[in-house]
Amino acid sequence: METDSESSGRLTGRVTVYTIVGCTHCLRAKSRLKDLGLPFCEVDVNEHSAVGQKIRELTGRSSVPQIFFNNIHIGGNDDFQKLPAEELQRLINIVKEEPLLLDAPPLQVEGSKEHDGDHKEGAAELSEALRRLILKLYADHLSADGKFVDYKAMAKSQTFEKYCELAIQLQRVELEIMSREEKLAFFINIYNTLVIHGHMKMGSPKNMWQRYRFFNYVSYLIGGAVFTLQDIENGILRGNRKGVAQLMRPFSKGDPRLQIALPDAEPLIHFALNCGAKGCPPIKTYTAKDIDNQLRTAAEAFLENDDGCKINSAKGEVQLSQIFKWYKVDFGDTDEKLLQWILNHMGNSPKKKELDALIQAASYTVLYLPYDWSTNRKD
Repeated sequence: METDSESSGRLTGRVTVYTIVGCTHCLRAKSRLKDLGLPFCEVDVNEHSAVGQKIRELTGRSSVPQIFFNNIHIGGNDDFQKLPAEELQRLINIVKEEPLLLDAPPLQVEGSKEHDGDHKEGAAELSEALRRLILKLYADHLSADGKFVDYKAMAKSQTFEKYCELAIQLQRVELEIMSREEKLAFFINIYNTLVIHGHMKMGSPKNMWQRYRFFNYVSYLIGGAVFTLQDIENGILRGNRKGVAQLMRPFSKGDPRLQIALPDAEPLIHFALNCGAKGCPPIKTYTAKDIDNQLRTAAEAFLENDDGCKINSAKGEVQLSQIFKWYKVDFGDTDEKLLQWILNHMGNSPKKKELDALIQAASYTVLYLPYDWSTNRKD
C-alpha cells in the first residue's frame, strides 16, 4: 500500500486506486491523477488479497484498476478517462473539501493474512517467484502512461540477470508428481513469464509468420524436457489439443511430456494466458491452493469488459473476443453451449441479464470482434 505524495496540495478526503503490478491500465489512471495534481492511495490487490475480495463485493467488478473518490466508485481506467469535465471537477471538490465517511473503501481488512514475500521450495513456489520477479522487471520499464515497454533495457538490467539465474532451477523441477492444481498454477505462471522473456530475447512478432515462430520456438527447459509456448498452452493446459492453425497435436503418443498433460482442456486458462481486455484481471501470479477461484475471477474480469463480450440487445447481437472462436471446442461445440458457458461465468451485472434474456428468447446472432495483435514494445 503506497501513497503518492508527488502531487502538490492536500486532500481532506482520499482518492483510492486498487491496482496490480505491471497493469498498463492502472498506470494510465495513476498518470492522469498526477496530471490533475491529485495525491492518491494505491493498494495492490495481488498483495492484499482480502482487500481485493472486499472491493469485488463493493463494486461487482473483478478487473483493475478500480478507482474511488472518497466512497464514490468511479470504475476502471476507461470510466475515469471518460468522465465529463463538470463531473470530474465535482469529484475533485468532494475529495478536497469533504472528509472520508465510515463506508470508505478499505486499505486493509482486519484479521487478514497477506503474502509475506518469503520464497519457499517447490515447483509451484518457483514459478510464483519467477513470475513476481519478471512482473517487477516489466513494471520498472513501463512508460509513465503505461503504453510502452522498454524490453531492450529490461534485458540489460541486473534484475533480469537474477531472473535468469533463478530460471535455471526449472531444469530440476519434478513435473510427474504435481497435482492438477499445481500444474495449472505452475504452467500458467511459466507461460506468462516466458512470453515476456521471449519479447526481450527475440523481439515482438509483427506478422503471422513471426507469431508462428514465436509461439513454437520460444521455450524453457523444464524437468529435463523442452517446452515451447505452444507445448504449454495446447499440450499441457488444453489436454493435448490442436492449437490455432495446427495440423497435429503437440505431443505424439510416445512423447513423455504427454504424461504431464492435463487429462482434459481447462477453458478458464484462456483468460489467464490472454489479456485483451481494457481492464487487466486482478491476478498476475497464480497459486496452486486457490487456482480455481483465481481463474474464475480472471474470466469474470475478461467478460465484464467490452473487449471480451459486448451485448447489443436492440440488434440481438452478442459480440465476442476472437478467443471464443479460436478455442470454441473448449467452451462448447454450438453457439448455444458457448453462450451458456459465458453466462455461467459472468459476474452479476446488467450485461449478464441482457445475455440471459437473449438466450431465453433464442433470438441472437454471435459475432466476433477484431483481435488487436499490436504490441507495446518501445522501438
